Amino acid sequence: MTTSHTQALGIPPRILFGVFTLSGISALFYQLIWQRSLLTIYGSNIESVAMVVSAFMLGLGIGSIFGGAISKKPGPRLLLIFSLVEIGIGLYGLVSLHLFSAVGQMTAGVGTLTTGALAFSLILIPTLLMGSTLPLLVAHYVSVTKSVGYSVSMLYFVNTLGAGLGAFLAAFVCLRFLGLTGSVYVAVCFNLLAGLTILHFWKKEARKV
Repeated sequence: MTTSHTQALGIPPRILFGVFTLSGISALFYQLIWQRSLLTIYGSNIESVAMVVSAFMLGLGIGSIFGGAISKKPGPRLLLIFSLVEIGIGLYGLVSLHLFSAVGQMTAGVGTLTTGALAFSLILIPTLLMGSTLPLLVAHYVSVTKSVGYSVSMLYFVNTLGAGLGAFLAAFVCLRFLGLTGSVYVAVCFNLLAGLTILHFWKKEARKV
């Protein structure tokens, strides 16, 4: 990465890649945490697992479409949107377990279809935000590097790396020693750190305009 790319971006590449790694880590934390949380509420069976995984994948896919539509006009505002999305994911994560528990209590004894639809929607909402992060950041980075291949490959790599790290840390460390509540707080911290870091650099760039 050249110096001109770094200056134009306003964010050192190592910071940008670190932020998106954290985003990937938190996403896998949430997938495992929310799946376990919902299974304790709605029961551990193949239907519940399929519902959670389907909602997660659908949310990421639709979110990427929305993110792509927003990112058609590259510029510094994409960094602002990205930071707000990460903060929004973190805030949802902060209340997610309480929300799942409250919904579980309200739907105790209702039909399978209603229960499944509610569980589906609880996962779909935040994953829409998660899915939008890659196209937002890619569009901004492409506008800086002028290289679609490099930008997409690097950002996808660090995000996927984060996902792998997140799966390992959540399954073998955090869930084991911190439980669901402690683990979700770790994920929230990752999101807030990612969002506030990008917001900091965006504000620095905005002052120069």
